[in-house]
Amino acid sequence: MTDRTGTDDKINKAALDVLDLARSMLIVRLRFLDIALGRLELVPSDGATFATDGARIIYGPKHVLSCFVREHEKPARDYLHIALHCIFSHMFVGSLIDQELWDVACDIAVESTINDLGLSMTDTAVKSAQRAETEKLRAEVRMLTAEKIYHYLRESGTDETESGRLRGLFAADDHSGWYRARPRRLSDDNDDRGGQDRTEEPDDDGPSLIPPPADLAEEWKDIAEKVQDSLETIFREQGDEAGGMMQNLKEINREKYDYADFLKKFSVMGETVGVNDEEFDYIFYTYGLDLYGNMPLVEPLEYKEVRRIREFVIAIDTSGSTSGDLVQKFLQKTYNILKTTESYFSRVNIHIIQCDADIQEHVRITDEESFDSYISTMSIHGLGGTDFRPVFRFVDRLIEAGEFTDLKGLIYFTDGFGFFPESKPDYDTAFVFLDNEYNNPDVPPWAIKVILQNEDV
Repeated sequence: MTDRTGTDDKINKAALDVLDLARSMLIVRLRFLDIALGRLELVPSDGATFATDGARIIYGPKHVLSCFVREHEKPARDYLHIALHCIFSHMFVGSLIDQELWDVACDIAVESTINDLGLSMTDTAVKSAQRAETEKLRAEVRMLTAEKIYHYLRESGTDETESGRLRGLFAADDHSGWYRARPRRLSDDNDDRGGQDRTEEPDDDGPSLIPPPADLAEEWKDIAEKVQDSLETIFREQGDEAGGMMQNLKEINREKYDYADFLKKFSVMGETVGVNDEEFDYIFYTYGLDLYGNMPLVEPLEYKEVRRIREFVIAIDTSGSTSGDLVQKFLQKTYNILKTTESYFSRVNIHIIQCDADIQEHVRITDEESFDSYISTMSIHGLGGTDFRPVFRFVDRLIEAGEFTDLKGLIYFTDGFGFFPESKPDYDTAFVFLDNEYNNPDVPPWAIKVILQNEDV
């Protein structure tokens, strides 16, 4: 018994030495990751391979040493693999339709990033096979972030056989703790792929994985922002080597928008029919009923003031790059939000303008019926170049003609590549772009920039 304990202690110490050395080497070479690499506590667990819950790296000492004997670079690569999962917030995903594809997409994203860094300390035999696969993917996806890879795999109908092949090529750790609602021990399958085929074991006093808490997600988001700031300033010499990392960081750190909430920025106060619970005193109402039988001392107000959308402009860039189904989907999305009873008044003054380099169509919407009619019969006009200025001049003329009494703002759906007005208009303006991977154009300082995902539209 004593000999076995002594042997286990030696194995544990040797494995920890290997991981400590891997972390030190990574920090020396990738100083912009020091805060991320130092955040993860190393915790041994007999029978485990590699896994993380966002706070710890749970590893199997025998697995670490086995990897080190076969390829000295493997522990450092797997350490970096896990750290990138955390930096890219891969584990904070909520519920997914297909967790297996999400796992594969995350592994491809981090392994591609590691390969792009070109570190000799992480070069393993699988690198060349991975590069061949990622080059094929890049022709379809271009930006190899987990979200884009995941959507591509789903839309291309990736089956179980193909996802298993990709998992065998890119996986390095176990992701089961990302999803489970209760702890589960990790059993070793003696496999370098990270142990996807796991069996349940009873809980004991060893560490187990649980889904990461919400506050940990915020902590890693803050770390990701710091890493991006370091790459953009202090460590600019990394250049193209960190290109994949920067793409993933920008995706994670990009501000996400709820389009329905965004539309509320264009709402105004107004009266609508309905009981105003906030200004109604139930004490006097019930006291009157008790005192006189059926005579309340105060009646509820039959109207209330709410914030709803009454007047604004939707401008559609109908140049070649934003034509067809894309425009209709955006209008349909906007229309669906506006149709909700809490979004706009029964009588509205919404102007829809189609424009490329010139005004192509102008339609005024006054109620739900006219919006329904327009959506069902609309067609796209234009398809020429892009110039935003005609829309603003046209809206200014509408204001001068008394078409608006309280114009709250203008939403311009566009690819962003055109001529902007030189000065700020008298109303709020938002330019809405659809994220198409490389589309992140600048807008004037007086304008709001909103980038929506495909699923938002």
